[in-house]
Order: sequence, then structure tokens, then C-alpha cells
Amino acid sequence: MSKNIVLTGILTVTLLISWGCEQKSTNVAASSNPHATAVTPQPATAPAKAIEPNTVEVKPKPEPVKIEQAAQPEPNTPAALVAEPNIPAAQPVEPNMQQAVMPKPVQAETDSAKSQPTLPATNNTATHLFDQVTEFLKKYVDKDGMVDYKALSHKKMEMGKLLEQFKKLDRNEYNSWSRDDKLAFWINGYNLNFIKIIVDNYPIESNRMLRLFWPPNSIRHIKGIWDEHKFIIMDEEFTLLEIDQRFLQKEFGEPLAFFAISYASISGTPLRNEAYRGRNLSTQFDDQVKKFLASQHAFKIDRENQKVYLSSILNSTWYGNQFIAKYGTDLKFKQQEPAVRAILNLLTKYVSPQDVDYLETGNYTVEFLRYDWTLNDRAG
Repeated sequence: MSKNIVLTGILTVTLLISWGCEQKSTNVAASSNPHATAVTPQPATAPAKAIEPNTVEVKPKPEPVKIEQAAQPEPNTPAALVAEPNIPAAQPVEPNMQQAVMPKPVQAETDSAKSQPTLPATNNTATHLFDQVTEFLKKYVDKDGMVDYKALSHKKMEMGKLLEQFKKLDRNEYNSWSRDDKLAFWINGYNLNFIKIIVDNYPIESNRMLRLFWPPNSIRHIKGIWDEHKFIIMDEEFTLLEIDQRFLQKEFGEPLAFFAISYASISGTPLRNEAYRGRNLSTQFDDQVKKFLASQHAFKIDRENQKVYLSSILNSTWYGNQFIAKYGTDLKFKQQEPAVRAILNLLTKYVSPQDVDYLETGNYTVEFLRYDWTLNDRAG
């Protein structure tokens, strides 16, 4: 029996040893199984953790530290500063640029200071020129604006010398004049060159066919009088029309100037026998308007037939529209068109109180007078 017990014990020990070996071999086999290896690391995600630090390094790739280091040298980069000199930050970095700019206004002030003493001489130039114009007009134009063209036709050299002053006037001197002196200069230049055109074509040769419309001594027989006859002022070529449009209408925009320029005709504004001057311009304009409106060729009231007659010069087809900006009104003369309202409003400043009352409150129609182009010739 004891023998059986011993055998049973040996068998049990053998079985235990055998089971332990199998268990060990199972663990070894499990650790070498590729499928088991793939499963066990998944929850750990070891490879992903290994990559994450790299992504953290990728995020700060803009590397603010590196950017700040790159930005520091920029103020020292001359090319950037020169490319944009208007940047205020560039000014203290490049003092040489400031030194190059600063002398400009200083130099301008110096030039201006140097030019100050020449102003009286420039004004003397205008005064001297206008004195010569007055001297010339006193000789050949009477107080009624009639011109001695016959005498002038023998004095072309005298007129040529005067016009030479307009031709050779230095533009810098002209630019230093007052606005009114400049305007006076162009009115005088217009009138003198108009006279020259008449003298160059005197006596006027009329066309038989055109005599049906204009008298034999009408300036309308002179072809292209406004836009074809050219002359030089301040070394630049002009026509009468160009002076009219460029300076009288656009640059100066003074409608009263149209009462100052000559049309060398009976229905036109009377030609003054003195030069226009900047210091007297306002007074001369007022006097011209009064003289013009006193003429039956310019303005008259027919109360019996309830009509007001105006010069054709004041028609909107001529200069009428030029008066709207300065004299236009919507408060009076409401039955009239804008240009006529402006003209009537202007007239109330120059005509008698009785005429003003009629113009402002009367019932009338406005008509424009037929223009008489007969030459303003003293010889008749």
C-alpha cells in the first residue's frame, strides 16, 4: 500500500511539473504571437505618443523668437528706408535724407525773400504799360468811343510798338500782378488787337451780297475777325475768341468785363479812351455799364406796349448766360428765363428808381434789339 502511495505522489509531482512547463510554454508562445503583439500596444498608443512631441514642435514653427530676430535688422536696411521715404520712422534713421529735404523750403523762402524787392518794379511795369495804352487811346479815341481809324492807318508803326509791349511781357512779371491788373491787361490787349485788325483792313471792303444784311462799313465784312486773325501776347499765339473764352469767361469769370471789351461797332459798348487798370477796375466797370445802358442800342422801356428792350449782347445766345452765376435770382422776374432774370437783376443796380420799380413789378415782355454792326469810325 505504501508502495502505491509513493507511486501516486511521483505521478502527481510529474503532472504538476508537466503542467507548469505547459503554462510557461503558453506564456512564451503568447509573447511571440504577432497578433497578440498588435493588440496589446493599441490601447497604449505608444507610437502616437512618440509623434505628439513632434507635432508640438511643429506648431511653434513661426517661431516668434526667430521673427523678432529677423525684424531687428530691418531698420538698418537702407533699401527699405529709401524705398519709402514718406514713412516717418525712416526720417530719424536717415538724417541725411532730412538734410536733403530741409534746404528746399529754406531755399524757397530765400528765393521769395529775394523776389520781394522786385515787386515794386513789376507793379511799375504794369503801370508803365497801362500809361502807354492810355496815351495811345487819348490820341485816337474820342469820349464817345469813336475811333480815328484813318489816322491810325498811317500810324501802324506806333501801334506796332505798343503791341510789342504785350508781346514781350515777361510771364513771371505778369504772374506777380494782382488779379484785377491781370484782367485789365487782357481787356486792354483784346481792345488794342481788335483795333489793329480793323486798321489792317481799313477801309473795309464790303461784299455786295452781304450788304443785304450789313452796311458797307460793317466789321462783319472782315472775314474771321474773331477766330482767324492771330496775334502774340507774352510769346503765345491768340485770337480774340481765345482771349474771350479762356480769360474773360473761364479764368476770371467777371461778367462786367463784357461791358469793357470793344466790338468796334455802334451797338457795342463804347470804347474807353483810357486803359483799364487794376486799381480802378471796379469804378471803370460801373461807368461802362451806365454808359452802355444809357444808349438806345442797349436798353429801353416801352411802357405803352409793355415791352422791355435789351441789347443782343445780353441775350443767352451771346453773353447772357455768363451773368447767371453772379446775378441770377429766383426771387424776382419769375416769368423770365434764368439768363434774363440775371440781366434784369443787374439792371436794377444801375437804372433809375422808376425803371427799377417797373422792371420788378410791371407786366411786360422782353425783346432783344437788332444789333447795328456799323463801324465805330470817327470819320463816319
